[in-house]
Amino acid sequence: NNSESFCKCLRKDWFAGKKGIKMSGRINKESVRDMLLLVIGALIYSVGTQSFIVPANIAPGGAVGIALMMNYVTGLPVGRMTLLVNLPLLVLAWLYLSRRFALRTAVACGICSIILDYVVAPICPVYAGDRMMSSLYGGILVGIGMAFIFLSGSTTGGSDVAGYLFQKKYPHVQIGRALLIIDGIILSLSIFVFRNVDAALFGMISLYAQTKVIDTIIYGSDAGSKASIITAHPDEIAGRIIRELDRSATILPGKGAYSGRETSVVLCTVRKSEFARLKRIIHETDENAFVMVTETTEVIGLGFKDFSDAVQ
Repeated sequence: NNSESFCKCLRKDWFAGKKGIKMSGRINKESVRDMLLLVIGALIYSVGTQSFIVPANIAPGGAVGIALMMNYVTGLPVGRMTLLVNLPLLVLAWLYLSRRFALRTAVACGICSIILDYVVAPICPVYAGDRMMSSLYGGILVGIGMAFIFLSGSTTGGSDVAGYLFQKKYPHVQIGRALLIIDGIILSLSIFVFRNVDAALFGMISLYAQTKVIDTIIYGSDAGSKASIITAHPDEIAGRIIRELDRSATILPGKGAYSGRETSVVLCTVRKSEFARLKRIIHETDENAFVMVTETTEVIGLGFKDFSDAVQ
């Protein structure tokens, strides 16, 4: 769900004489940065897979999950099996999604497979401790690696590509639900391949750790809560938000569909640590307020992440 849009926008320059030079320099700089992120991410991803995931005998979703099951049955290298699983998905992505997306994914898959089989596997030690810890540590390392790969503008393929293809066939199905279905099938299959129920349970732990680490690295600590407050006292609530939370708010006019009465909607975004104080302010100011809360993964703007940092 983080690989749907990877193309970066270039800022327009109104001075025609400088436009080509500035854009060329920026493209070259971003290309080097993206390649470094991709290689570093692939290295961390490979270490997590080889040192922790493989010895744990789990399949935490995605193409690598299928490859790990194939490795368990046949003994063939995980990297090459991952690339083999991704090949038909890459062809379908080329035909039905985006050629640019397919090319970037193919490059990322190739680099990950080469590093895993020829760089990490021959020299990296294997963790032989508790299976639970192996699943957790592996999930963390794989999540860090995947986050770097996503930040480079690429993806590791697998369930990401399959999820978009699934959604193209069934557009009414949300991409998150499609990914959940695909990974659920892979986790279920791992029970029969590894011949124990723990394989799926530890696989879920590893998959959860991956997801949390990816979200933390990509979105950072700027996650927060957005509150839509329908109230008869918008100015009082907005004033207290400004004074007590050092935040601002937006007041929108509204009208009750049932009562037909004029009302106001106060929109406010705060960090998670500030949300309890926001609820107290609303309760003390207007007990009859109606509040809708939405969790935000990233907040850009004054008081949160600077816009110039967010688009880099």
